[in-house]
Amino acid sequence: MRLTLFQRDDCHLCDLALEVLAAARVPEFDSVFIDDDPALEERYGVRVPVLRREDNGAELDWPFGADEVKAFSPL
Repeated sequence: MRLTLFQRDDCHLCDLALEVLAAARVPEFDSVFIDDDPALEERYGVRVPVLRREDNGAELDWPFGADEVKAFSPL
């Protein structure tokens, strides 16, 4: 199952989300920066960081912890 983390440049919460993904031992995920994409900016602007499952489109909004990530994306 693929995961995508939507984030911004210079985003403290996004940095924290990356730490949570590491703590949850998520082996692999895509990172998408929304800053230069008007459609993504409109969709995720105030919500980042957002973790999305690519298999079913489910999204997990910040704040989330390692246990929530594990439950959201069983590996």
